[in-house]
Amino acid sequence: MKIIGNPIFTKNGEGKLASRIGTIFLKTPGLVTTSAVHAVQRYIWIETLTSERVAGGAAPLSEAEHHAELDNGVDLLFTEDEVLIRPDPDRMDLAMQADEMLQPLVGKEKIKFLNTSIAKVRQALRERGEKWRIARQPISGDEMNRLIEESRLPIGEHPIYYYNRITGTRYLTPASYPEIIAKLDPISFRRQLMEIQAGLKKRNRTGAPEIELFPSFTPVEIKQRVRDADLVNMSDEELRIAADKINQDWRMSIPTNLRDESVENLHWRNTILWTITRKADETTDSEFEIVDGDFAPEFYRQIEWLPGLRIVNGEVIFDPLLDDKRAKALLFNTVRLFTNLEWVNIGRIKRTLSKAGIEGTRRGYVYVLQFKEKGRPKHEIMMIRLVKWGMAERLDDGKDLKTAAKETAEYADYILDRRLMCRQLGMKLPSRVALGSFNETYEGNNEYNGMLIRTAYSVRAYITGTASDKIPESRYRNPAFAKKFAELMGGAAAVDMIVGRRSSVTKENLFDHYHEVIVIGQDGLPKDLIVTSHAGSFVNYEHELADYVASYAVCIRKRKDLVFDYEVFKETYLKAFEAKLVEVQASYREHRHAYDSLFADRPYNVDGSGAYRWMRTLKRLDACDPKAITALLRKAIEC
Repeated sequence: MKIIGNPIFTKNGEGKLASRIGTIFLKTPGLVTTSAVHAVQRYIWIETLTSERVAGGAAPLSEAEHHAELDNGVDLLFTEDEVLIRPDPDRMDLAMQADEMLQPLVGKEKIKFLNTSIAKVRQALRERGEKWRIARQPISGDEMNRLIEESRLPIGEHPIYYYNRITGTRYLTPASYPEIIAKLDPISFRRQLMEIQAGLKKRNRTGAPEIELFPSFTPVEIKQRVRDADLVNMSDEELRIAADKINQDWRMSIPTNLRDESVENLHWRNTILWTITRKADETTDSEFEIVDGDFAPEFYRQIEWLPGLRIVNGEVIFDPLLDDKRAKALLFNTVRLFTNLEWVNIGRIKRTLSKAGIEGTRRGYVYVLQFKEKGRPKHEIMMIRLVKWGMAERLDDGKDLKTAAKETAEYADYILDRRLMCRQLGMKLPSRVALGSFNETYEGNNEYNGMLIRTAYSVRAYITGTASDKIPESRYRNPAFAKKFAELMGGAAAVDMIVGRRSSVTKENLFDHYHEVIVIGQDGLPKDLIVTSHAGSFVNYEHELADYVASYAVCIRKRKDLVFDYEVFKETYLKAFEAKLVEVQASYREHRHAYDSLFADRPYNVDGSGAYRWMRTLKRLDACDPKAITALLRKAIEC
């Protein structure tokens, strides 16, 4: 392969990448990495081939050959440790060929794909079982800061632009002027301004603007003044004065919280990050963005897709780069259970999505399984959560192997028992949940280190909706939305209180901390509420309901300033709370024997067995006064 420029990942004297842009050509195999925009790199490639042919006594490239070379070129972007392919959605075959050509140079694990907001690109990767090769957006603060720094690129002059690697647009910010441009000598100063002016008038090969001013809502008059400036005929002094005035007016036209261009200024950091990672024509209302068309906004940038497997003519082929042993075990279980799969992808979520950061597994991640069966119109999504108190955790706590295995099996039963308890008391849970397990090597600081143990997990269908604590604030300004939300949450709060749901570690209230998912109807209003996990239920079974009802006031109080009519919002919540408490209590009293005998065959001991907790819960439900409990809640809300 012919390479024009430096090899990929070559560093300059400052320790930074010599080039962050490349173009790979497939007809005549070659790679251009010179520091230039993609359009210029394509021009360099054609000029090089033409010169070489003429020097060898052959005829220059014909017009057809010229177009064939360019039509078989694929844009690349380079980060410190990855090559990003920016595919043409209508020519995914070219992107895949480019991938094959790049693998001997940098390794498959370092090659990722852009433009994955486009369905054709996403589908091509999904069908190969390679969603892990979607270029992942930054999650942590350090990753965000690094991407912003890496996006700072030149065109032909100085690195004053922030580059959007999806659209190819370069964004100029007000601080670039005093930081670099204003310090240049007169000739370089004029040349840099001419580059900016020309870029503002052009569109790149993807159809996006070559250069734009940041932020996107900069007054059009500022941009027009730059475009119309007479950069040729003004004297050096006149040019300086005019540029100074434009920059000053530009800075004054934007909000004050965007004027400090530092990653320490989170408002600026998040705004520039969104600008350089957004797709073409994406609106600024990014709070409603749903990744991949499947997941709610809170999953944005949170799923790390992993190398998985491909299914070719019914044969299962595991990706050799798959190094997550748990993911491989989960995939293995999946292909053993389903015989008619078209494709499978697996990802993991490392961070809790709860704003409060409460709960979560002690060991490992939550996994996301996405698969499609032949003959079915749509793929399915499953959420997999490792059992929190499994064999590994019990061995860590000093239990012997036999005891750890026995208690883990009992705990699996208890998980399903609690699910039935919650449903019996009115909690709306996912319709289907299953338990599974796989072997893995125990890694601990005791005599069992290195032994194979069983690790248990639960599987449930993904619920399409938005967690209650992730509802965009703007939604509450709609009185109809706020009222229906309050009604659903009020009923759910009553059931949550009845089942004594608390963190098993901190004993904190878990209500309204991610697990309550609001399902939105076609009219845009909440139509249902599903509790995706009953984790923490029956932790609090000894106290009377009146002792901790006040914690359910937070749900309403923290939204006071978001709703149009707070009184209606509050009263709707209280009315639904009391109605549900009355309903569940009446159901128990009417079917007392059925409730009391439901877990009669389970061990009963006052140390906290499931059957004992169940009876304690029923006893306090029967004894409570719904009106008095609601009055206490009202007082807590209004205090």
